[in-house]
Amino acid sequence: MPAPLVEEKQLSEENSVQAVTQPAENTTATSRPPRGGRGGGRGGGRGRGRGRDNRRDDDGEDLVEKLVHINRVSKTVKGGKRFGFAALMIVGDGKGRVGFGHGKAREVPEAIQKATAAAKKNMMRVPLRDGRTLHHDGQGRFGAGNVTVRSAPPGTGIIAGGPMRAVFESLGVADVVTKSVGTSNPYNMIRATFEALKDQSSPKSVAARRGLKIAELVRRRGDIGAEEAKAEAEAVTE
Repeated sequence: MPAPLVEEKQLSEENSVQAVTQPAENTTATSRPPRGGRGGGRGGGRGRGRGRDNRRDDDGEDLVEKLVHINRVSKTVKGGKRFGFAALMIVGDGKGRVGFGHGKAREVPEAIQKATAAAKKNMMRVPLRDGRTLHHDGQGRFGAGNVTVRSAPPGTGIIAGGPMRAVFESLGVADVVTKSVGTSNPYNMIRATFEALKDQSSPKSVAARRGLKIAELVRRRGDIGAEEAKAEAEAVTE
């Protein structure tokens, strides 16, 4: 084969190779960046971000949410086992309001969300003495649960364990002494604690019920002078 024909053949092969490789380089330069795995672009994987404690209600109110107990149950079906979860939540504002709720779902975050919503609907107000402790002692009973709550001087702290501690921390109590006798079931302990808190009454409400002034009520309660009773009555906020 003559030399000029060989050179033309080599030039044609180089042009064909450039024509094939050039589009691939352009495609690589203009291709989109790879997505970040499963659930990319939506802030995480499946179910992430639900059931967390953001400590703020829809109305802009700061709330303390505490998870007390999670129970897992299973049901045997034809294809295997089907699991379910039950959550017990305590919700309070730290200023005298607290509530508890129970929720069931197939996944833990959904159960926590249901329990939190139920606790927000069932919140109750408990009068506090100086914003730190209870006004008087109380006793609550529910089922086999029997609890006793007592007011305490400053610096005592929360002497309570298990589910009862979560109730008083969410309520905003700083000094209290408690005792639980009987069952250790968290549901019965929580309900017994709320029964004890329902019986709490403040000097203001008792004075209004008896048709007296707070100073007169305080003076009748103890052997103190009129000035001391008046000063103590003025210190009562609720």
